[in-house]
Amino acid sequence: MTATDFIQIIGTAAFAISGYLVGYNKRLDVLGVVITALLTAVGGGMIRDGLVGRIPQVFLQTDALIVVFATLAIAWLIRVQRYRSTYLAAAFIIADAIGLAAFSITGAQIGMALQLNLFGVISLAFVTAVGGGIARDILVNDVPMILRTDLYGSVAILIGGLIYLYVKSALCRRIVISPDCIPFPLATARFPTPQEINLSYRRPIMDFLFRPSEKRITHLTD
Repeated sequence: MTATDFIQIIGTAAFAISGYLVGYNKRLDVLGVVITALLTAVGGGMIRDGLVGRIPQVFLQTDALIVVFATLAIAWLIRVQRYRSTYLAAAFIIADAIGLAAFSITGAQIGMALQLNLFGVISLAFVTAVGGGIARDILVNDVPMILRTDLYGSVAILIGGLIYLYVKSALCRRIVISPDCIPFPLATARFPTPQEINLSYRRPIMDFLFRPSEKRITHLTD
């Protein structure tokens, strides 16, 4: 299991718990709770995939669905909803925060793999992180939390921007200088192609974040 897979699982489980708690607080039936949990956990990813013109991964792979239903089963078995309201509120905030950070990273990773500019990477990180929560809140007739708490949207934007700038600046320090590689990239700067850095299109961008810098980038050969 790669670091990206682990982050995806953590984010999915956290958002499933968040949706479960919202469904319980709204006194929904079993189907309603399942829908709110699913929408929270996979809604952002579906919106993101639609934006970049690809089939949502949840329609092709069952990993996210397994994580969601396993999380719901565990939450039901331990009777999460029976804890005191103060604990439930804290659990909701923690679950939302974990899911937000995890999905911001995966959204930014996809943006970098697609060679998007700074605005594109931040947009995918933002939509992946908050899209499901917005859809969930609208479904249960609530004002989306992102419109009531500045922290949520700000964290997603910050994570997306930091990942873009970190990866871009790391590449610029290690690659032969070219017009497309600058120390402080603009929003319109082009991400170097995998051929330029001797990497495969399918290699996870997370490798740049979890490996020593001297192993991240391969020098160009003459």
